[in-house]
Amino acid sequence: MALRDILIHPDPRLKTVTEPVSDPAELRALAEDMLETMYHAPGIGLAAPQVGVLKRMLVMDCIKDEDADPKPMVLINPEIKWSSEEKNVYEEGCLSIPEIYNDIERPAEVEVTWTSLDGQDQSARFDGLWATCVQHEMDHLDGKLFIDYLKPLKRQMITRKMQKLKREKARA
Repeated sequence: MALRDILIHPDPRLKTVTEPVSDPAELRALAEDMLETMYHAPGIGLAAPQVGVLKRMLVMDCIKDEDADPKPMVLINPEIKWSSEEKNVYEEGCLSIPEIYNDIERPAEVEVTWTSLDGQDQSARFDGLWATCVQHEMDHLDGKLFIDYLKPLKRQMITRKMQKLKREKARA
């Protein structure tokens, strides 16, 4: 297992629609690396494009209680099959847009199907933070960032801030 570098916005790979995965088993090492990277960051979700891999895969674990067992999930080719009319607002952040948070409204519940690393079809209904997280990460698979839900001026301000952060990191 190895930590992967997380791409920082703006990066064209973060705006790319990803390719479906045909052989889930070949992504086992990537899934392990992504989970390790996500936990280390620390975050609750990470999509493959955030580590420069343009495949339809994400990992997530929304268990925040340190006394509870982690619940790492790997979702390959996920699809939302149903979403509630009821909405929730969560303050979202993103490992590719560090230290920026904004309230984003999304469906409160979603039903998602995906393929496991073992090639098995899976399905689950997510609510609360899990629903927000899976929708946020699935947006990444379609080249969409949470700041794309914001007004253009606010989005431009955040993008400029990230450009400055990337220049500072490059100099360090």
